[in-house]
Amino acid sequence: MAGLILNERVVEAAVYGGAVLGGGGGGWIQDGLQMGRLALEVGNPQLITMDDVDDDDVIVTVALIGAPAAVDQYVKPVHYMRALELLSEKLDTKIRGIITNENGAGTTVNGWLQSALSGIPVLDAPSNGRAHPTGSMGAMNLSEDEGYVSIQAAAGGKGDRYMEIWTSGSLDKASSIIRNASIQAGGVLAVARNPVQAGYVKQNGAPGAIQQAIEVGTALLNHSGEKAVEAVTSRLGGRIITLGEVTDFHLETSGGFDVGKVTVNSHELTFWNEYMTLERSGERLATFPDLIMTFDVETGRPVVSAEVSKGQSIAVIAVPKANLKLGATMRNRKLLKQIEDIIGQSIIPYAIS
Repeated sequence: MAGLILNERVVEAAVYGGAVLGGGGGGWIQDGLQMGRLALEVGNPQLITMDDVDDDDVIVTVALIGAPAAVDQYVKPVHYMRALELLSEKLDTKIRGIITNENGAGTTVNGWLQSALSGIPVLDAPSNGRAHPTGSMGAMNLSEDEGYVSIQAAAGGKGDRYMEIWTSGSLDKASSIIRNASIQAGGVLAVARNPVQAGYVKQNGAPGAIQQAIEVGTALLNHSGEKAVEAVTSRLGGRIITLGEVTDFHLETSGGFDVGKVTVNSHELTFWNEYMTLERSGERLATFPDLIMTFDVETGRPVVSAEVSKGQSIAVIAVPKANLKLGATMRNRKLLKQIEDIIGQSIIPYAIS
């Protein structure tokens, strides 16, 4: 991908493919399109591979933290750049690359605007090749390094909710502080965090995951309706589980997360920002980090968990985790246990095999 020319078609493919790989989370499609297009308007964002950096180059992660359905959220392009500036001010070395924390509708292109404005390239090596709910899941197993000091900076909010914050400490504590700050800011913050060397990213991130998102998005955009859903499942080696009307939908925003359930025919999907489990009459069909995703049947476009509504006609797909480009955290039992505690469903026996 070194030297890939970024244009509007690539932006659209990355955003729609990211929405699919978000698995129900990862932000909003319109936000991703806006950010990607703005990056092209203000400069020339660079998207390169890990082969184009040295192992000791310093890389930082950019992300959105919060609940996608939060009604008072307010994050604008200036906040993305401000978070990176705040982090840069706290470092005593030059940042050589930016990575996004995950694939998602709003997150696959996260970093492209910062690259256009700063000249720092984006690396095709997200922390994780699919979306995930917690900051630690997007931190490439730095939570397992007892000596690692996380530095995180964030910006967002409007009026008296506006917030700029930076913190350092253990990864879990720093992530918790930023998560709580996102609630005070209205639900979501733009974040820059966790400087590491490029060699660490190669070993623990998801190199090639942005390219996968672009390929999935291209397949989807070449079709509409059920044909688009079929094109996505063919590209990813997944399958369409069911098509039908949403007969029940429940969403609660709590602790900076969206948590809920969707019922389609006899299929039940649980989500914690992202879809976590898919069952039919008590039989487990897919489990995070498998990809579970919903689509509008008429248009074939992906529908994130927070956008689902009762009575809507949707398609549900599942893709085995083996077909995704996943970061090291997707094999971390401690992090996966958090999901079980939130949704009350068994995860680890299915996720770790």
